Amino acid sequence: MKLSKLAGLTIAASVLAFSAAAQDRVLRIAPAAPPAHPANGVLYTNFAQYLPEESEGRLGTTMLGPEVVNLGQMKDALQSQVAEVGNFLPLYFPAELPYMALAGELSLTSGNSQAAAAAMTQFIVECEPCQQELHDFGFVYLGSGASDVYEILSTRPVHSIADLEGMRLRSGGSPWARFAEHFGAVPAQISVNDTFEAISQGVVDGSMASIADLISFRLVDVITHVTFVPLGLYQATSNFMTSGLTWESLSVEDRAAMARAANRANADFTDRWGRSMPEEAEAAAREAGIELHQADDAFVAAVQEFVATEAASAAQISTERYGIADAEERIARFQELYSSWAAVAEEVNNDPAAMAERVNEAVWANVDYATYGQ
Repeated sequence: MKLSKLAGLTIAASVLAFSAAAQDRVLRIAPAAPPAHPANGVLYTNFAQYLPEESEGRLGTTMLGPEVVNLGQMKDALQSQVAEVGNFLPLYFPAELPYMALAGELSLTSGNSQAAAAAMTQFIVECEPCQQELHDFGFVYLGSGASDVYEILSTRPVHSIADLEGMRLRSGGSPWARFAEHFGAVPAQISVNDTFEAISQGVVDGSMASIADLISFRLVDVITHVTFVPLGLYQATSNFMTSGLTWESLSVEDRAAMARAANRANADFTDRWGRSMPEEAEAAAREAGIELHQADDAFVAAVQEFVATEAASAAQISTERYGIADAEERIARFQELYSSWAAVAEEVNNDPAAMAERVNEAVWANVDYATYGQ
């Protein structure tokens, strides 16, 4: 069903929710993921709980399922206000959001989920060109989350570099596409929502992804092997991208309440996606008889050698393809932020509530909500 046809149905549903709820304003929110995925079951579910708390009951939500708005539709859905708040992935639109995508190009270099989410949040909030390109899009940014370290989920064993030769692997963005091509595999740009079908039909041999996808997208039914090799993590997220029209209509107090609620939910989501769900997925894999492999030492060393070149690759891509003249300086700033937040994450043992508090103190408490996003 096209978005234009959905708009009337969605607005009608929101009117019903508005009349039934105690809140002054009910926002249409879209996780763009099935209930089993932490973007739905934790990120947006928790946000729906936190928002009334933070706004003293003024703001509420009604959730749109992925059958209404999926990841590929999110830009249009937010711009048309079918959704007012949505789960948005900048790497889907690198040419239109190059400054946001720049930090995403560094995904293979990160290893701590909470640190990556916090670094991404501070980087984008403080980055003037990032804010300008979002303003031009008509969007307002309210923080990021991150996955666990990616693995290779496949239908045939991968122990060494040689095993990758000719494999067709689903890629979630250009960093993993570069990795695959470097080691002789063939990357396929397929939406994560279509991964199950692509693997089951033999279109691809597997996916470079979080092991949590075994549960989130039922890959446990089609994957036969998981290879643990350090493939970075997914950090290029904008978990609560907000329509500029919606943001403009809110009071300064309600904007701050949205940011606080989003910040709490972002840390919860990162804990679920980056820690507890991978543990459950590994247990599910063992129960299903999926073979779990550790990449051999030579493979790990080769990956680490490749990852060491990624900052330079990201700078070159950002400069040559998108015209970002100060790409090296901005990459250095992100790496500085990541290092700082990695120390914080270690200090608080990656506790999501503690991380949310520290991010609020370092980032959101310094935002002027009268002008932010305007």
